[in-house]
Amino acid sequence: MTPVETSAREAGDPHDVQGLPPLPASLQARLADCHTLPSLPAAVAKVLMVARRTDASLFEYAAAIEADPALTLRLLALANSVFYARHRGEANSCREAVSRIGLDATLAAVMSFGLSPSGRAEGLDLDAIWQRAIIAALAARHLADRLCPEHAGTLFTIALLQDIGILAAEALDGDAYTALIRATASHDALCQAERERYGCDHASLGAWLAASWGVPQHLASGIAESHGELEATSPDMLCLRLSGQIADGWLTQTPGRAFGRLIRRLETRQELSLTAIEEILDELQAQLPSMAELLEITRPPQRDSHELLAEAKRHLFMQTLALGARLDAQQVELEALRERHAELERSSRLDPLTGLANRAWLEQQLEERFHHSREHGKSLAVVFIDLDHFKQLNDRHGHQLGDRVLANFAASLQEMVREGDLAGRYGGEEFLVILPDERVAGAEAMARRLAERLASHPMAEVDGAPLHVSVSIGIACIGDTDFRNARELIDAADQGMYQAKRNGRGGAQRFTPRA
Repeated sequence: MTPVETSAREAGDPHDVQGLPPLPASLQARLADCHTLPSLPAAVAKVLMVARRTDASLFEYAAAIEADPALTLRLLALANSVFYARHRGEANSCREAVSRIGLDATLAAVMSFGLSPSGRAEGLDLDAIWQRAIIAALAARHLADRLCPEHAGTLFTIALLQDIGILAAEALDGDAYTALIRATASHDALCQAERERYGCDHASLGAWLAASWGVPQHLASGIAESHGELEATSPDMLCLRLSGQIADGWLTQTPGRAFGRLIRRLETRQELSLTAIEEILDELQAQLPSMAELLEITRPPQRDSHELLAEAKRHLFMQTLALGARLDAQQVELEALRERHAELERSSRLDPLTGLANRAWLEQQLEERFHHSREHGKSLAVVFIDLDHFKQLNDRHGHQLGDRVLANFAASLQEMVREGDLAGRYGGEEFLVILPDERVAGAEAMARRLAERLASHPMAEVDGAPLHVSVSIGIACIGDTDFRNARELIDAADQGMYQAKRNGRGGAQRFTPRA
């Protein structure tokens, strides 16, 4: 049994590690049958065995590393690199290197050296994966120095290892997975595609893989949580998740646009100013070359932080202008929709021929006003109007003339009513007028004015001769009797109208309750 297999066995079932999200059962079964998952060299496995002990000392870390001369040399090179330039003098021993770097960062460095991109996973662009890893690790460290210094070493380690799940996914699906990477436009899009394919993203796979190697549980849990949202997170989690976003922005072909979007997302977080972000980008630019050389990967692209943020601000300004234009357009569209809605609502209340209120709106309004008048002790009158001999007029002259008569009569009726009154077509040649705060005398006066207008104004012409019409009118008032509802009030006015017709038409009759 190899040291790596031993360390995995001693770590136990990674699915049982407290704090790790469970993987889908189908994915667990596939991982159990996969014999090409990434493994670690024996020297790295020994360091991991030390790291699993909470009481491990610097001496024990150094002793485990010194067993591999190549590993020792690379660790010394890291300790004496620009990244740790604040320390005076050179680290000349493995113990001095571990002391300078810190335990978590030492573990990250050892694992990254052990997962050297050379000769592995031919279908993957390992250069791109490790470029993102070192940018994220450095960004996480510098972010933590400002927001949560006590977590700087741990966050460096987690950020450096946050994408190792990609190696596990490639081991499972080979070319199919690399095709998935090529088909996605961004790291976030890749994670979404992975969730659809596997039921989890490569952060969860990476946590599983790290646990299988025996990485301490807090580091494995951090890997699992590394690809979440920036909002509503603790400072240390913000540093971790933001580190990957910074790496994506650094590596994209349009970094100004990417950092513009990132700055917009950070507007709600007060911990980081633009000045702090610019300083972090400066530090990245200074330290990336040596880190890339240590990991033996292609140096990431150069970025001028001042120019990068200036371009980001320009994109933000243009986005703000575009957003303002869209909001203006949406406001215009909203106003138009409101006007159309109001017009539809108005048209739903109106009779299309006469333009007066239709029957449904009349009855609804009368019901409301009836109850209001009863509750507040106010008067209310209704006037029920029927055009006399209208059927004969239609039969003799046709419906077109009849419609013209109805429309002209409606216009005359509308001129008779006061503001606050409501006139409408009740059906056919019948019309109803609601008169709030009016008694019988006022309704009778309105009926007389209407009769006088009809006598002096023809409603149409027939063969050049004026056509006058007369109406029969019924009047009912809320005080005439104890009406129980608006329907009874209309029926009473209707009875008054029929009494007017029996009296010879062309007149008005007040409803008189039977004794």
